[in-house]
Amino acid sequence: MAKPELKPIPAEELVKRALGVIRDAKFPQLATMDGDQPRLRPVSPVKTDGFVIYVANLRSYGKTAEIAANPKVELCYVDERHDQVRITGVAEVLTDRAVLEDIWNTNPLLRRYLGTPDNPALIIYRVVPNRVRYMQEWALEYYEVPLDVAQQ
Repeated sequence: MAKPELKPIPAEELVKRALGVIRDAKFPQLATMDGDQPRLRPVSPVKTDGFVIYVANLRSYGKTAEIAANPKVELCYVDERHDQVRITGVAEVLTDRAVLEDIWNTNPLLRRYLGTPDNPALIIYRVVPNRVRYMQEWALEYYEVPLDVAQQ
């Protein structure tokens, strides 16, 4: 397979492609830091809003302490064409009750296993991006996805 040629892509098209990878890949890998040791695991987002990703978590999970100590995280989505989107950002605990209830009402697994959105075991992280990068299959170079265009 020949390496894809890295050609300029208009900002709106980059946003569209990156959002398509997120939609198609569905299950990203989440990277956190455990002291000086990176940790990586698959996660199942419970909501996406452009490049803002919401991830449900249980307080007993290892990533809870890792994110509390260092909220800088990265999500990596890879679709079946091997296109990638990397979202670098900060994980913050969701406190917006309206958003929490929306997530709760649209996620039967949360309701089934946790019973109530007020279950003290539940944490939902809102990953706010400060950088989004897109790579077309095995091009080996990333495009910077302009966040200002994505938020329009």
